[in-house]
Amino acid sequence: MQNQLRVQHGGSGEPVLLLLHGLGATSDVWNGWRSVLAREWPGSWLAPDLPGHGGSASSPPYTFEGLASAVAEVVEDGSSTVVLGHSLGGVVGLALTHHVPVRAVVGLGVKVEWAEDELQRAKALAAKPPVWFASRDEAAARHLKVSGLTGLLDADDPAVAAALIEQDGRWRLAMDPAAFGVGAPDMSALLAGSTASVILARGEHDAMNTDEQLARLGVRTVTLPGLGHNAHVEDPSATITLLEPYR
Repeated sequence: MQNQLRVQHGGSGEPVLLLLHGLGATSDVWNGWRSVLAREWPGSWLAPDLPGHGGSASSPPYTFEGLASAVAEVVEDGSSTVVLGHSLGGVVGLALTHHVPVRAVVGLGVKVEWAEDELQRAKALAAKPPVWFASRDEAAARHLKVSGLTGLLDADDPAVAAALIEQDGRWRLAMDPAAFGVGAPDMSALLAGSTASVILARGEHDAMNTDEQLARLGVRTVTLPGLGHNAHVEDPSATITLLEPYR
């Protein structure tokens, strides 16, 4: 799978920071981090597109372990790796610890509790074929909604371009709809099976989770004041403080 994952990278040396985007997004959501990482991260960094997203190959059916197995192929053996994963990426980061040595996982904006109707809606979306749009603007608006980035990125942002495919004058999301069917994570099992240091973080205004839900999982939690679900896009300088223990 390594050759089928689009991976961006920068910096040099260790520790290695692995940046994992959320459902519907691409590695380009970390573009705003480049200057911050150059100033504040002492080692190198990697940011892959998860399977079924952006420039990476589709690989259904999608499971957290399957996504983690694909990502494990871009992690260098023996490296000191720290993971910062947003939403789906945070769960994949926890599952990654079952595949390769990981020093720490910071899960940002992870939805840890799911209602049955939420799972059924996701399952229904996963069963639908890709939707083609007559214009790029329509496809861009759909991508921004799916990834929760409406109001945070402009339609002409490079991160949006990386998430769209054009063919014969029509446009669609690069994301494989089947990825919606990844399901709900078993957070207790993932945490129990992890040997990495774990922080679960959220933006103060994140509607996907609550402080109480994260606290019940028994690991260190951090709330970022004034930020929402995509805190890493809203304020990279504030979000990178989550990595201070691991620099």
